[in-house]
Order: sequence, then structure tokens, then C-alpha cells
Amino acid sequence: MTFMPNIETECPVCNGMRFNEELLQVQFQDHNIAHILNMTVNDAITLFKHEKKIFKLLDIMKQVGLEHLKLGQSTNTLSGGEAQRIKLASELSKSSTGNTLYLLDEPTTGLHPHEVEKLLAILKKLVTKGNTVIVIEHNLDVICNADTIIDFGPAGGLAGGTIVATGTPQEMMANQDSVTGQCLKAYITEA
Repeated sequence: MTFMPNIETECPVCNGMRFNEELLQVQFQDHNIAHILNMTVNDAITLFKHEKKIFKLLDIMKQVGLEHLKLGQSTNTLSGGEAQRIKLASELSKSSTGNTLYLLDEPTTGLHPHEVEKLLAILKKLVTKGNTVIVIEHNLDVICNADTIIDFGPAGGLAGGTIVATGTPQEMMANQDSVTGQCLKAYITEA
């Protein structure tokens, strides 16, 4: 029933540990699976620093600003931006062909400015490897770093959908018809 909130109850057999007693006896460096899944990515990086494949995945998650997530965290508790960055981390862990198109929708939503910088560094790496990255974004730090901007408008909703202007950030700032360009101009002037 979609109008009812989700209800979670703790399992009386495992007491919320999600594993039977026999499996919980298996240990890796004095940690069982329940302890490991309750670790943040940051904590797990330390634990798995000598396990190359695991470390690589965890390090990529940290690079995209997901070091705060718990390894066993339920996906329904993730924000849209976190879910996108998990997909991005998964892609980054694969061998790059340099021929991939990445389409990201507002990946900076809810991010601290420091995390936005991390995300920008990752996106630049993807482009440097020959991939194409298209980002739908309102964050001016991200827009300032774009190679090409496509400004839709002239307003939102039904008053939008028309390409108002295209170009580099500098070209957009010179375009009086571009609201994005004028916002960029004011933003850079303030900085």
C-alpha cells in the first residue's frame, strides 16, 4: 500500500545482525560480516588496505564523496545524488575504453563544496580518458568548469525547453540572453 510508510522490524532470531550465529563466527581481522557491513567506507579502507581489489573499489567510493556511507546501508536510504555516485563509482572501477557517454542529473545535490570539488576531479579524469560527460546541473561551480554549456529556457516548466545559448562559460557570460550566463558572471565577480 503506497500511502502507508515503510515499517521495519528487527528479526528476533538474529537480533538485526542479518546473519545466523554460525556465519557470524567467521572473522576477518577480528571482524565478522555484521561488523564489516556496519563500517563506513572510510573505516573499511583502513581494514582492507592490503586487499587490492576491495581497496580499489572503496577508494573510488571515497573519491566520489561517499566515504560516509556504511557498506551494508540499504539503497532506499540513499539520496538521489548518492545513488548516482555509486553508479559512477561502479563505472570508474571498470576498465575504461574512453568511448563511454556519462549522463548525470544533478549529481551535486546535497553535496558539501569540498565533495563537489572531488566530483569535478573525477569527471575531469573521465573526460581526459576520452569519454563524454553530460551533466544536468544548477551548481555554478560545476557550470564554471564545463567545456560547453547548453542553456535551456527562457524560463522553467512550460516556458522552457528552448536552447537559449550555447558556449564556453566565458561566452555564456557575454551573452545577455542567457540567464545562466548572467548568474555565472555575478558568481565569478563575487568570488
